[in-house]
Amino acid sequence: MTLAVLLLVLLALIGMPLFAVLGAGGLLASHSAEIEPVILISELYRLAAQPNLIAIPLFTFAGMTLAAGGGPQRLVNLFNALVGWMPGGLAIVTVITCAFFTAFTGASGVTIIALGGLLLPLFQQAHYKKRFSLGLLTSSGSLGLLFPPSLAIILYGVVSGTNIDELFMAGIVPGFLLLLMLALYSFYSGIKWQLPTHPFSLNRALVAIKQSIWDLLLPLGIIVGIFGGFVTVTEASAATAAYALFIETIIYKKISLRKELASILTDTTALVGSILIILGMAMGLTNLLIDSQLPMRLLDYMEGFISSPLQFLILLNIFLLMVGAMMDIFSAIVVVVPLIIPLANRYQIDPVHLGIIFLANLEIGYLTPPVGINLFIASQRFGESIITLFRSTFPFLIIMLIWLGMLSYIPVLTLWWKS
Repeated sequence: MTLAVLLLVLLALIGMPLFAVLGAGGLLASHSAEIEPVILISELYRLAAQPNLIAIPLFTFAGMTLAAGGGPQRLVNLFNALVGWMPGGLAIVTVITCAFFTAFTGASGVTIIALGGLLLPLFQQAHYKKRFSLGLLTSSGSLGLLFPPSLAIILYGVVSGTNIDELFMAGIVPGFLLLLMLALYSFYSGIKWQLPTHPFSLNRALVAIKQSIWDLLLPLGIIVGIFGGFVTVTEASAATAAYALFIETIIYKKISLRKELASILTDTTALVGSILIILGMAMGLTNLLIDSQLPMRLLDYMEGFISSPLQFLILLNIFLLMVGAMMDIFSAIVVVVPLIIPLANRYQIDPVHLGIIFLANLEIGYLTPPVGINLFIASQRFGESIITLFRSTFPFLIIMLIWLGMLSYIPVLTLWWKS
């Protein structure tokens, strides 16, 4: 049994698809527990019956549609017109635009690929230091994962059973806090290096607002609709997908239903399919692990040297940072969440607060070796080595770690709406 587990871990490390590893692990666990493997299939049925599951492909389709229709360019023009005149304005534009875009696409890689090639030449023209530019663009790829309608939040809610609306509400203040911290660092850098700025133009700002007004109405509609109680998350996802397709085909006329739609659907299917197949396999395996009392055994072990919620959160953050460095965010959610929830409940950690801490850790994990996905995608996009990019992102990584500490030990930042 031990040898088989080690073999599966080795196969995962050398590149075997995660869903195959999880499926094999589930079969191995069911055989060891003398349980019929049909339980794995029953978990797939339970997954398919989740009412909020349909929101994942619909929001993903909306994000892919906006990406293909020129949404990134319109947002860059808008935020550059509004805040580009400030010291470090282009960097602030990057932070805001990337957060906005990642919230809809749900994938940091898409953000880096879509915006990296567009923004890096602008940084060079504005005389930003190369290391700062690479670090900011690589780090900004994962911003926005705490904003509605983040796929990571929806998936966490599905796996953990936590209310998705409450997770959306809890992520707003932490998300804006991180944007503010990065914007202040960008502002300071702009002053320090005496970077050139352009004068504010009201006419330019009005033109940019007019060009992107349809894009701006989308997040506003989602927030008002969900938090105002007018629509559910599932209904909001359907409306978002229809709205994105409408503005890109009818208003902006950037997408042809004959030519580009098939490609967008293919990209959406590939991303969503990979998430769902991993989720299905993982839920079967974790259900077996829970039946085997693994979380309770971990709890008994931890109680021997953890006596307070503060100590638990310290160890949890260290563990999750390591998980984020080794696994992508969607895999980590479906594999790790069912194991840590019973432990967090024992130490009376609010489930919504736990969700934001979990996602914040994995957001940081995008930047940490050896498997920080943003480093690899940025390396391919910008033609730089992983070591160069890690050094470039280090100042931003420090800022994000400070931010993580604030979220972990100041619960009101995530639970403000409950007070």
